[in-house]
Amino acid sequence: MGESEKIMKIVFNKQKMANAVAPLMCCVDSKGTLKAVEGILIEASLPDTVTLTTFDIEKGMRITCNAEVIEEGSYIVNAQKFNQTLKVMDNETLTLSIDEKCHAVIEFGKSVHTMNALPGSDFPTIPGFESVNSFIISQSIVKEVLNKVSFAMGINNQRYVLDGCYCVVEEGKLTMVACDGFKLAKCEKYMDIENTGTGTVKQLAHAFIIPYKTVNELQRLLSSDENAKMKVYVTHKHTIFHFGDMVFFSRVVDGYYIDYDRMLMKEDKIFMTISRNKLLSALERACLITEERIIGALRASVKLDLSENILKITAVSTAGSTYDEIDVEQKGDDIFIAFNNKYLIDCVRSCGGENLMISMSSPHASINITPYDKDETVDEVYMLLPVRLND
Repeated sequence: MGESEKIMKIVFNKQKMANAVAPLMCCVDSKGTLKAVEGILIEASLPDTVTLTTFDIEKGMRITCNAEVIEEGSYIVNAQKFNQTLKVMDNETLTLSIDEKCHAVIEFGKSVHTMNALPGSDFPTIPGFESVNSFIISQSIVKEVLNKVSFAMGINNQRYVLDGCYCVVEEGKLTMVACDGFKLAKCEKYMDIENTGTGTVKQLAHAFIIPYKTVNELQRLLSSDENAKMKVYVTHKHTIFHFGDMVFFSRVVDGYYIDYDRMLMKEDKIFMTISRNKLLSALERACLITEERIIGALRASVKLDLSENILKITAVSTAGSTYDEIDVEQKGDDIFIAFNNKYLIDCVRSCGGENLMISMSSPHASINITPYDKDETVDEVYMLLPVRLND
């Protein structure tokens, strides 16, 4: 029997294997045309190492776990079927064996379950897990910044570079930006970042665009523990995130990101300081009107009328109406302006601080939302385009 035909046999703890398989499912392509990307690549190495990998061509994950390896091998099993089988097997210790004809057998005692497998050589080529460019960064801070900007990412945007989050890693600073053409979120976090690169350029300076699907998974995978770190490797085509025994990797969006600072720089003439919680509560009440879907009717916008240090918030649709007044600090002219309420809520909710500074210039120009009280460790700004009103 040749090396590629050798039978593979491992004995493993069901719960530990199930815990390893669960996060892998996010990188399984169940709608693809390749059978291999619907599966988990299982690589068994003597004496007790089993490596599990899933890869949907855009993103992938590799987890290493312990098991008793009786015979080494490399095979692919269907991820969904393997995951479901683990859930219904009763015994804590299970045996998986795959023969040269790619018949997979999971068994314990007199219970036997079979499924088809594929040779490991059918699995798509995955990127290398290391590069000369790398750094170590706090998981909780990356998660915090992603949570602040990810709502503004584009999805299937005509400008494909907007379909994700733009990340800039520099000495002592992490910058993340997201924009879908209607709203923009930018957050700069001043923090310690350890440069572990081994290349000729010793200065920490990386810029890359993470696809939106990868961002969504990262938010789920990243720990909120302030002491948790991760090592990130950056290549021209991929970013690789190392979390202990787990490696999560993704392609990056190829292209140059928009000049977001130019979009944010403008001469505002109207400034409003307002309680974040009071504004958010009023906008959420307006949601009962603006977010109700009525057949044949356009979605209602929320209207802001700023005059004499009072902000009036209104929304009207065929379903009803809402009205709120909030005392504010106003500098500059009066203004009447309207927005997509959901977009405005997302911006207000993401912005930190008890009070907000909202900068405006005209009913037809974008606004900037920033915290009124500055934090020395973070700079954040949220830009939103208004909705044009019929005269």
